[in-house]
This record gives sequence, C-alpha cells and structure tokens, in this order.
Amino acid sequence: MPENITAPANSQTALERAESLILEIPDYPSSGILFRDITPLLGDAAAFRATVDALIAPFAGQFDVVAGLEARGFLFASAAAYASGAGLMPVRKAGKLPRPAAKVDYALEYGVAVVEAHNDFPRGSRVLVIDDVLATGGTLVAAHALMAELGYEVAGTSVLFEIADLGGRAALNDPQLHTVFHS
Repeated sequence: MPENITAPANSQTALERAESLILEIPDYPSSGILFRDITPLLGDAAAFRATVDALIAPFAGQFDVVAGLEARGFLFASAAAYASGAGLMPVRKAGKLPRPAAKVDYALEYGVAVVEAHNDFPRGSRVLVIDDVLATGGTLVAAHALMAELGYEVAGTSVLFEIADLGGRAALNDPQLHTVFHS
C-alpha cells in the first residue's frame, strides 16, 4: 500500500472522504454546466474502494453481470465486477464495438444518441447497471431497454452521484435505483 494512503476507520468515514474528493468545475465542458470531477476520488484508494463497495452492497448476490456505461461508468463497473466476481459488459456509444451488437436509440436535448452492447451472456442473466452520474436519466433508460432487448434481467441500477433537480430518477422509474451521493 502506498505510504500516503491510510485506511479509514470505517466505511462511512471513507464515503464522507470520497464525497469530499468530488470536485465541482463550473462551466465545463460548456457554459452553465457544473461538472463533477471524480479523478481525485479515483486517486484515493480507500475512497475508491468505499465507493465501489457502496455501489454493489445493496445488490450483493443478486447479479451475475455488471454493465458499465461509457465512459466514466466503465471505471466503477470494472472495479465492481472484479470485487463481486461478476462478468463485465461495456455499454458503448454507437460504432465502438467490433462485432454486431444490439442497439437502442435515445433522445438527447438536440438529437438522438445510440447505446449498444454485445450479446455475450446467457438470456436471463441478472445485470447490475452502473454509471457515474444520474442526471436526466436518458442514458440509463436506454441501457435498461438494451438489457431487455438482449433478454437480460436488470437486477438493479447503481450510480455514484445523482443530480436530483434534473429528474433522472422519475425518468428511470426504477425501484431498485441506488445512488451513493446526491445533490
């Protein structure tokens, strides 16, 4: 373990530290946006471990696969899959996968986007969907539709940070939604 990293006394302390490491960057990537920079959290081993544990704990034993949404969702989903002994399914933006893939369109404020995934798991696989931020919910709604199209069961959805004022929770309408941090 690197010298500058010390394990916290308990997971709540580690989660409080993790939340304090999420920086707010105004007007990035464009004016009027308040970006949450998670890179300091990722750099703190104890905080990163606590957030990964918090993402999967409510669903322990209930999933076989972790689906991570591009791009920052990959970081947490990969660690969650490893920690839980589950498989990992990348949910990618259109055109990023090398083989034929299932695709779902979803509306953006000014256009349409597509998410896609390979059908690499047996039908009926139980999937925990993980992303970094729940804002309007569009990407997660599309990911749920993609799981259904592939014949998978969504065991739950877990996000690091929810921006409550943007209505994503209502759009997703998932009683199994778990968020670690809220604004």
